[in-house]
Amino acid sequence: VIAFSSFINQIVSKLSIQNEELQVQTRMWNWKGYFIRYQYSGNNGPALVLVHGFGANSDHWRKNIPDLAKSHRVYSIDLIGYGYSDKPNPRLIGDDSFYTFHTWAKQLNEFCLDVVKDKVFFICNSIGGVVGLQAAIVEPEICQGIVLLNISLRMLHITKQPWYGRPFISSFQRLLRDTAVGKFFFKAVATKEFVKNILCQVTDELVQIILSPGLEPGAAEVFLEFICYSGGPLPEELLPQVKCPVLIAWGDKDPWEPIEMGRNYGNFDSVEVFIVLPNVGHCPQDEAPQLVNPRVESFVARHANSSSLTPSVD
Repeated sequence: VIAFSSFINQIVSKLSIQNEELQVQTRMWNWKGYFIRYQYSGNNGPALVLVHGFGANSDHWRKNIPDLAKSHRVYSIDLIGYGYSDKPNPRLIGDDSFYTFHTWAKQLNEFCLDVVKDKVFFICNSIGGVVGLQAAIVEPEICQGIVLLNISLRMLHITKQPWYGRPFISSFQRLLRDTAVGKFFFKAVATKEFVKNILCQVTDELVQIILSPGLEPGAAEVFLEFICYSGGPLPEELLPQVKCPVLIAWGDKDPWEPIEMGRNYGNFDSVEVFIVLPNVGHCPQDEAPQLVNPRVESFVARHANSSSLTPSVD
């Protein structure tokens, strides 16, 4: 009886340690003097880095991290300017082109080198997909594969506007960035009602997750900088340059990134498969984690087995 009791206690102790290890931990990473918030969970398996979309943060992956961490090392990061990461004002630091895909891609790659210290898979939503593609092109030895969930089509890009409308768009952007109109505009859109109408198929919980850090000091400046950012790379320019395999999944009810236009991305050689997610909107990882998580797991398993997972840089 004593021996059996001791054996049971050892099992319970091991299970308790395992459950504790799989809890989602939150940390701050110092990047170039800025504090960057990230979350992580899991101790074994391939490394995944989850990249959120515009206005969101790493909490947007709260329905994915626990499941994926059972067989992966999972990290989700707040891009600089978003979530609970620092939000430096580009005007105060003398860099009017600070919030760009090049900045975020550099942040992502250096996070992999400094924190993850291994090759990774990028799992991305919306503009996070452009960040992931850009990062994989700049440092191809880091990324083993990319999952793109409703990647941003970047329809506000200057090259996608008719020539006769470009001067008007530039004038409107200057008005937002350089006058008090921008602050009034931000106050009008930074509300529960507006966020819910924009994203459509979202819960009150997610709206609060987006708004809470989105109302912190500096958030308005970041918001205005990005909506006035009509340059930079497009997905159709990046996909031909990517060396790693890509999986694209798209919610067919996305009101902002129409699947009819997104389907064209499935024609690039780097794209292994294009998956339609029925009755899902712009944020599949939140709206349908039961569809997203298994596809991420199978994609990673397919490509991790054929690649070394030894750290690239220590």
